[in-house]
Formats: sequence, C-alpha cells, structure tokens
Amino acid sequence: MNIPMFDYTIKPQILSKKVILVTGAGAGIGRQAALTYAELGATVILLGKTVAKLESVYDEIVAKGYAEPAIVPLDLKGATKQNYTDMASTIASQFGKLDGALLNASMLGELTPFHQIHQQIWQDVMQVNVNAQFLLAQALLPVMLKADNASLVFTSSGVGNKGKAYWGPYSVSKFATEGMMQVIADEYDNSPLRANAINPGATNTTMRASAYPAEDKTTLATPEEIMPLYVYLMSDDSKEVNGQRINAQ
Repeated sequence: MNIPMFDYTIKPQILSKKVILVTGAGAGIGRQAALTYAELGATVILLGKTVAKLESVYDEIVAKGYAEPAIVPLDLKGATKQNYTDMASTIASQFGKLDGALLNASMLGELTPFHQIHQQIWQDVMQVNVNAQFLLAQALLPVMLKADNASLVFTSSGVGNKGKAYWGPYSVSKFATEGMMQVIADEYDNSPLRANAINPGATNTTMRASAYPAEDKTTLATPEEIMPLYVYLMSDDSKEVNGQRINAQ
C-alpha cells in the first residue's frame, strides 16, 4: 500500500471521556471506526440494522477491556422520526451528552443508466442516504450541543461533488449529504458544534466490492488505514474545522 493517507498522528487516549455514535457500525468502515474510537478511550454507541453484527463488535470491544459500548438496532430504511427522537432522548438520559456522531451508514442501490433507474431503488437510496441522515442529525443536534466540542461527521463519496455516469441515486444522495453538512456547519458556525464530511476514497469494503466486483482488492486501502482522518475529526484537534469535505486518502 503506497496510497498517501490523511496526515495525522493518532495520540493514545485522544478520545478519552467522549461519547460517540457510529451508524453502520456492524461492518466495514463503521465497524473499524467503532473499534478505533473505543481503543482511544471513547464510549461508543453502535447503531446498525443487524443485531448479530453489532453484538460481534460489542463483544470485541468488551474483550479488549475498553469502555462498554451501547447497541442501537435500527434499520434506517424503515426508521421513523419518533425512533430517532427516542434514541436521542435515551442518549441524553444515559450519557448526558453526545460528543460525536459518525453518520457512516449508506446504501449503494444499483449502478444503472439514468433512464433505467427504478423508482423504488431511487426512493430507498434517498431514504437511507438523505432522509435518515436528516432525521438523525435533527434529533441528535440538541444532545450534541450539551458537549464542549461536538463533531458531526457525514460520509460522502468521490461521486458526491462530481456526478458520475451510472451512479445516479447514490451520487445524487451524496451531493445532498454534502449540502446538508454545509447548511448545518453554517448555522452552527458560532457554536461548540462543527459539521464536516469525509470522502473515504477507494476502500476495501463490501459496498466497494459490489460496485467494482472485478477490482483487485489488494490495491485498495483497508478501513484501518483510513482511520487517521476519522479520529482527527472526532478529536478536539479539529475543533476549528467546520464545513469541510476532506479526503481520507
């Protein structure tokens, strides 16, 4: 691997005493972020749709002696505004604050010519990648404002600021994600809350494999290798960074 990564040296326990929510925490980048945050001292809230995967991450964190995480089983495709409101209330009552939220869960849909996009696929991708992010962020903002330096991190893509043929729903959803991040960042510019977006780049995940099935996985960054940016944006070292789209590699 000779791909240059975001230049940041991770310091031990840099996330000590922080409470951080990670969506899509059962696999891929979300799983690695949760494990990394826990290793660096954070109490992690694991959100995902597959309970068995969340329990596996939970067990791994506990086995290593890190702070016991919380599990929130939630399918973003079917969750309602009330589900998110209730979750935020629970976080507030159990932890008193939320220092960080990595909104990582996304749905690829399918790669297809624009005129052949199925309406249901379009709606599902928008539901998971845009509507759920909106409802999540809206519900979490009040409890994040209880923290001294809160960081809201959205997940974008290389197709999130330059459209790409056949990536219709996913590409459009990531444009919307970046716009949402910019709106929140601007509104809270003079508060202790910051909002930014990460473009993880070509990373060896299940979603990447479904988009590029013939790709040589050995040429891709691993989720672990792109963690410096994910840690930086959750740490107080980035408290002056707001409204930015940053590449992990």
